[in-house]
Amino acid sequence: MTAQLDQRDLTVLEEHRRELTAHCYRMLGSAQDADDAVQETMVRAWQAWEGFEGRSSVRSWLYRIATNVCLDALRARGRRAMPMDLSSPVPAQTPPGAPPTDVAWLGPITDDRVGLGAATADPAEEAVLRDSIRLAFVAALQHLPPRQRAVLLLREVLRWSAADVAELLDTTVVSVNSALQRARATMATLDVDHAADHQLGEQERQLLRRYVEAFEAYDVEALVHLMHEDAVMSMPPLALWLRGRDDLRGWYLGHGAGCRGSRMVPLAVNGTPGFAQYRPDPEGGHRAWAVHVLEIVDGRIAGTHHFLQEFGGRTFEHLGLPLRLP
Repeated sequence: MTAQLDQRDLTVLEEHRRELTAHCYRMLGSAQDADDAVQETMVRAWQAWEGFEGRSSVRSWLYRIATNVCLDALRARGRRAMPMDLSSPVPAQTPPGAPPTDVAWLGPITDDRVGLGAATADPAEEAVLRDSIRLAFVAALQHLPPRQRAVLLLREVLRWSAADVAELLDTTVVSVNSALQRARATMATLDVDHAADHQLGEQERQLLRRYVEAFEAYDVEALVHLMHEDAVMSMPPLALWLRGRDDLRGWYLGHGAGCRGSRMVPLAVNGTPGFAQYRPDPEGGHRAWAVHVLEIVDGRIAGTHHFLQEFGGRTFEHLGLPLRLP
């Protein structure tokens, strides 16, 4: 850190941490990777502060650094995936199997980490942020090459001009427009317009209460009744996933029966309702098991994605959640 950087300067940089975390999460698909990228961004900004000439805003300058940090990180590994990217749905009787060791999984992020729900937030900006951290949208972004991903986010989420994006990426406006066109074409082939409901009315709040009640009572019939006929369930880092009430019912009554007696703690995650699930521990109390991210469409659950703590996952640590409940 340079001697020129005082506490006021540090405060200016820290004011942008949450929105930078959202940007890096969209780019990288992982809360932990996003935190690491933002920290690297801050380090680079501290080191370069003395040479910052103010030709752009501090915010734009930080986004420039963060985008390049993410592009550097993406050169070192492949995209993150959801189980639906890798295979077809399986029958409920399919054994879970061992998690694959060669897949980097997409992970959830809590709303507070990206500044969603802040009392001072502009409603229009809040809507853009909520939509752009949806699990389906971030999963779709992972199908884009890194530079196309950056162009799409800078142009359509952050609303940068093509000229500013070209300067950041050290390329031409023509190249930026071409990359944006290709990125849009890819996104159009993916199911990202099937958006979950953003605003929770009384019907959705009742749905969530019934979900918790049914899951904690392990009333499987009541649970699947809350879901669309073609609802999906995934469980990263397991590679399998299921579709349809019948197979979800079969899973809950079969391989998933160990979830009986779980406790559910509400979360705001990926701009949608979610829960931290704690399963009974034979030694007493409850231990971290999975983070549920729900997709609610037309008053029913269209998707339930369980990010497992077990099988080597570290979802709870990455989200700052306790590992045990009494």
